[in-house]
Amino acid sequence: MSITPVRKQEVIRDYAAKDGDTGSAEVQIAILSERIRNLTDHLGTHKKDFHSRRGLLVMVGHRRSLLDYLKRKNVARYEALIGRLGLRR
Repeated sequence: MSITPVRKQEVIRDYAAKDGDTGSAEVQIAILSERIRNLTDHLGTHKKDFHSRRGLLVMVGHRRSLLDYLKRKNVARYEALIGRLGLRR
């Protein structure tokens, strides 16, 4: 259900703007998207896990606010990121 440290490093490497970049909006959104995908798969099997469902909704809201921030600051980076992640909008 959680993202493994190895997978997290791969995501950071793929979305980082430069070496050592772990806090940019793109990296944070990519990590949240990976966690959301994992949790969505978990909830497909465990339909009554309402505590995890609430955590999923919190993560989706956090990702949405980060995406809104990125769209406000730089539309080109926003559009490139949602294209790479395959998100709607």
